[in-house]
Amino acid sequence: MNFVIAATYDNYIDAHLAMGNLLSEDINCWLKDENTIAIHPGLTNAIGGIKLMVAAPQIERALEILRKAKQQYQEQNPCPRCGSTNVEYITTPKKAATWLQTFVSIVRLGGAAMAADKVYHCFDCGFEFDDTVKETVN
Repeated sequence: MNFVIAATYDNYIDAHLAMGNLLSEDINCWLKDENTIAIHPGLTNAIGGIKLMVAAPQIERALEILRKAKQQYQEQNPCPRCGSTNVEYITTPKKAATWLQTFVSIVRLGGAAMAADKVYHCFDCGFEFDDTVKETVN
């Protein structure tokens, strides 16, 4: 049976949640490169992340299930500044001071992963926030 990539993820938790969602709908799927990323997260960009592989005949149904799950998630986490649901949980580099610390670690220790934060990013107004933001839409 041929499998195709339905989605990619930068961490195994999100990948497993999506896979579990598809498995509960009787979609034949598995995760490619999961173990590599789990052991060495620094390779995420180099190998293209964890790939959610779906049986080719089931891809359309799988994509629809994933789209609906993403839509529900976005509706539950609107932007506190503008109210848009065009929001995603993304990885963003930490402050400049951390970049310097990363550079020093690379030089001293021979390698280190880039420090990063996970934040919600609104693609309509550009606002970035975390779970602690209590700001309300005006």
